[in-house]
Amino acid sequence: MQFDELNNFLADKADDMKAQNIQTIDVQGKSSITDFMIVCTGTSKRHVVSIAEHVAKESKLAGLEPLAIDGEAEGEWVVVDMGNTIVHVMQEEQRELYQLEKLWG
Repeated sequence: MQFDELNNFLADKADDMKAQNIQTIDVQGKSSITDFMIVCTGTSKRHVVSIAEHVAKESKLAGLEPLAIDGEAEGEWVVVDMGNTIVHVMQEEQRELYQLEKLWG
């Protein structure tokens, strides 16, 4: 999958679970660990975990194996590492605190 196709697929899967304020950030040349970040908000711990699990499950079904998933136990900020794109699913409080769009945008 090309970058745009992958990013659209991942954002669409987050949207399937009613993720809010989905943003794609191009970090090519700014980060040595990934090329893109998708940041979205869940309304509760369970919602955050459900969004991340859905993105990972649908990716696997499409033949794209996540490299890692982290943060599911806490449910405040779950990261799904897809290699070229990392999906950050955050509760509103964490998103406001860390401001990834401002940091990497």
